[in-house]
Amino acid sequence: QVQLVESGGGMMQPGGSLRRSCTAPWFDISTYAMGWYRQAPWPGSEGVSSCDSTGETTDYTDSVKGRLTISRDNAKNTAYLLMNSLKPEDTAIYYCYADLSLDRVRSRPNAATGYWGQGTQVTVSS
Repeated sequence: QVQLVESGGGMMQPGGSLRRSCTAPWFDISTYAMGWYRQAPWPGSEGVSSCDSTGETTDYTDSVKGRLTISRDNAKNTAYLLMNSLKPEDTAIYYCYADLSLDRVRSRPNAATGYWGQGTQVTVSS
């Protein structure tokens, strides 16, 4: 069930930047860990980044370290993914995910316990 609303996708050139937003119109995210996943033909579904409820603890998959930054503003009930130095291999549908468990956000998303965004295409191409 889609409970998160995403924005900020689109087509970018290699080396460009993009900021994704994920907001929760129907619940308070301040106690939830947040994360971003992406789906591409290869390698399939991949966890990109996660953060705890305060945003102080963050994790990234190796391929995006140093280029993508996850953050959140609990006062705005919104999480963000800043994407810099975009590469063609970043092309995917990106989904945000919220769960009370940081462990599930990191590696074991579960639709029965967490909430997903609707997914937005990001295409990196010259």
